Amino acid sequence: MASEQTASGGDRPVILLVEDEALTIMDLGDVLEEGGYETVQCASAERALSILQARPDICGLVTDVQLSGKTDGFDLASSVAEARPQLPILIVSGRAAPDPARMPGHADFIARPCTGEDILDRLHRLMHC
Repeated sequence: MASEQTASGGDRPVILLVEDEALTIMDLGDVLEEGGYETVQCASAERALSILQARPDICGLVTDVQLSGKTDGFDLASSVAEARPQLPILIVSGRAAPDPARMPGHADFIARPCTGEDILDRLHRLMHC
């Protein structure tokens, strides 16, 4: 399990990255940081919601569907969309299909296998900050 960490980047847009696979979160975090973002990383939806409340500077969410804890990525995306309706949300999964009934209207879904660059490109299209 990946631990929560913040990569300092000054004036770069801050992305909350939620993933419970340690290697995946490290690799994707590196891709996002090299792509111009600062990342805040955690492994559970519950922790992600707490971070979002404390960090108004977060301007995007990238989450896996399968997460540590009781809440999955679809439920996290719905909670985030309710609390911060303008926040861009990208849901990533290699196991689950996009579920229109569980996805917020402005969220996007990308299926694995995909590259970190694919996720970065999709995130760039979603971002407003």
